[in-house]
Amino acid sequence: MKRFGRSFRYACEGVAYGLRTQRHMRFHLSAAAVAAAVGLIVRIGLLEWALLCLRWPGYRGRANQYGDREGRRLGQPRRPSAGESRQGYGRRRRIVLAVAAAAVGLIILGPPLWELIF
Repeated sequence: MKRFGRSFRYACEGVAYGLRTQRHMRFHLSAAAVAAAVGLIVRIGLLEWALLCLRWPGYRGRANQYGDREGRRLGQPRRPSAGESRQGYGRRRRIVLAVAAAAVGLIILGPPLWELIF
């Protein structure tokens, strides 16, 4: 149990470090908080909450990317696969995550928010 507690503490420290040093991570956390607040306001159902929460691991993927970047700074380069540049891979990944987040948000939160406003 001590090991689990230590792992949890290190994970929390890593998230705190990312929030302090990475403006994009702060943006993604803010976007998740706004989505949760809108979900509470429009009172989405249990299924919609589940779908919304399933989308949030994408933000964890961003945290892993920050960890990769820090690892490269420490002299542990990640070698791209054949035909892949680091920048191109990261850019494509961010675009896919952004489009998926926007789609999930529009599908789940769009109709109830529309009814609330109009």
